[in-house]
Amino acid sequence: MLPLMGVVAFSLLLLGFPFFVVLVGTSLITLLIFFPDTNMILLIQQVVSGIKPASLVAIPMFILAGDLITSGRAIGKLIDLVKALLGHIPGGSTIVTSVSCAIFGALSGSTQASVAAIGKTMRPMMMKEGYSSSFSLALIISASNLAWLIPPSIGFIVYGVATRTSIGQLFLAGVGPGLVLCLIFCIYGAFYAIRNKIPLLPRSNWEEKGKAFRGGIPILGFPLIILGGIYSGYFSPTEAAAAGVLYALILEGLVYRSLNLGKIRKIALSTGVITAVVFVLVGGGQAISWVLSYARIPQTVLPSVFGASPSALKVIIIINIVYFIAGMFVDPIVAIYVLSPIFAPYVLHAGVDPVFLGVLVCLQGAFAGITPPCGCNIFTAMVIFRRPYVEVIRDLAPFVAILIAMIALLIIFPGIALFLPTHVLGG
Repeated sequence: MLPLMGVVAFSLLLLGFPFFVVLVGTSLITLLIFFPDTNMILLIQQVVSGIKPASLVAIPMFILAGDLITSGRAIGKLIDLVKALLGHIPGGSTIVTSVSCAIFGALSGSTQASVAAIGKTMRPMMMKEGYSSSFSLALIISASNLAWLIPPSIGFIVYGVATRTSIGQLFLAGVGPGLVLCLIFCIYGAFYAIRNKIPLLPRSNWEEKGKAFRGGIPILGFPLIILGGIYSGYFSPTEAAAAGVLYALILEGLVYRSLNLGKIRKIALSTGVITAVVFVLVGGGQAISWVLSYARIPQTVLPSVFGASPSALKVIIIINIVYFIAGMFVDPIVAIYVLSPIFAPYVLHAGVDPVFLGVLVCLQGAFAGITPPCGCNIFTAMVIFRRPYVEVIRDLAPFVAILIAMIALLIIFPGIALFLPTHVLGG
């Protein structure tokens, strides 16, 4: 059965069908061949049930907040602020790129939005200073993946819904790994600049720093509203997302005065399209996950993979390997929805902390964004910057190595992820 599902899915991909059609089409054909007496209404019900959880409402809200910020003046102000503070040290532009991507991740939770918002400004600046086109592209698409770890991460929301894990705890658990990964990117950027003798940017004077600070400080209100609101008990994650939209409207509409009704309509349409893409993938992922469960494939295959009584480390390593392979070919959102329920019994049996595993899974989702052949950030960069595939991936190897090292570091030192949830929420 599994070989047939693989052949069908691969054939539909080669024929150019959208990925949602690949997921649902594979599920439908599998049922028709192996379970012809099944009422196909059940498949439709699974697609609908996949997008039914109320927590998913936060996703379009965070996307809308990110779109509002991206379309206005806030991104320029953010980059100016980071550049004024950090731009003069070795690898200044690479550090500005990494830190800006981390902060923007706290506004939108979307890697593709980060590629567009930060990359459009930073890539020309980096190339002007002497960085190669391929290195600048590799840095931008890699640092943009910080949005999968820095809350509010769309990946954490999807994982939380799929596994019934606290989204608030997941958000907190992503902060430590996100900051550590951002620091590693900055260190590598500085090393690259020194090795290639990239000249230093001029140091900003106090007047320039003051101007950048006044212009950029309102943007830092987003993390305060979202995280502060959630952990003070004022907001649920969904309410925090709505508060983020309101703050984005106030910031861009009244403070920076970059919005009008026509622009808001276009932004709302764009958000609707992106949300639809995310939700159809979630629904399709739920459908194929149900078919696999209905056919009892996990119960047939996984016992021989995990063994009778797997250790926590063995479960973690196997899950990471499977997510890594899946991330090379499918959207990480789909991988989370399909694989998380399959692995759930073994995670529970081995005593693996679901919050810790969620961070690893979302780190794998970030990894998937730059993993050939089908990394979504790779294709996003190709479209935005109009560069060929080979140029985009040419200098990715060091960043792939960094992400592998980060996964290993997190497995060895789980406290990087669990420190904040343990001490802020008490567990």
